[in-house]
Amino acid sequence: MWDTEDDEWFADCPIVLDFAGERLEVNHQKFDDLSITWNSVNVTRPPVWPTADGFRLVWRDDVPAVLATQRGRRIEAVELLEWAGGDLADGSVAVGLRFPDGWLTLYNALDENGIAFGQLQPQYRRHRLE
Repeated sequence: MWDTEDDEWFADCPIVLDFAGERLEVNHQKFDDLSITWNSVNVTRPPVWPTADGFRLVWRDDVPAVLATQRGRRIEAVELLEWAGGDLADGSVAVGLRFPDGWLTLYNALDENGIAFGQLQPQYRRHRLE
């Protein structure tokens, strides 16, 4: 989801990753809510957002730069990650997708979605999904 006025990714809406027509949707809200769904967000319909907030939002196929380099690459592992950094975010859960050259981490950025790519931070406890 993009904010057309600022021409940037809108972190308050679900992150939608498309894998050859199968969509993974990840959304963090509040400080401890995580939703993981498959094929439930219809990206062909205009997004619904309270107009009083003043955002002009659209679904777009282009992605934040951190994701663009992974387009078409194979995921090697999926893990739930629990933050244990000794701070306000302790216990928050992130989704980790391991690619050949690093981890895509979809995390709770304190009431919105955060995206990081690279080495997995050592403060995460890993819970591998089989």
